Amino acid sequence: QVQLVESGGGSVQAGESLRLSCAAVYTYRFVCMGWFRQAPGKEREGVASVDDVGTTTYADSVKGRFTISQDNAKSTLYLQINSLKPEDTAMYYCAASYLRGYCNTSRRRFSYWGQGTQVTVSS
Repeated sequence: QVQLVESGGGSVQAGESLRLSCAAVYTYRFVCMGWFRQAPGKEREGVASVDDVGTTTYADSVKGRFTISQDNAKSTLYLQINSLKPEDTAMYYCAASYLRGYCNTSRRRFSYWGQGTQVTVSS
């Protein structure tokens, strides 16, 4: 049984920060986890990933502002978002994979998805 539950979204002003959380329930620890986002009318895009040894990747558009991390003891994935911009407005999804190989934010590698948490940034 696998379950991913996101939380921490909200409505904020530009320049503020948020920390998103993803509580994971699983039998076997994931090899790769990631955060994706989808704005209205746009495709879902990957923003960050982390593998089981802590190696991270980021989309160019979020480098320097987003930080992905994980607390294995709590089975929780985090996404710290600083200096929020209106263009960051989207539904943010947590995803997980058991596939070996390079842990990036290609949607095809992820089999498990949460329901999402909404982030809205006003100017």
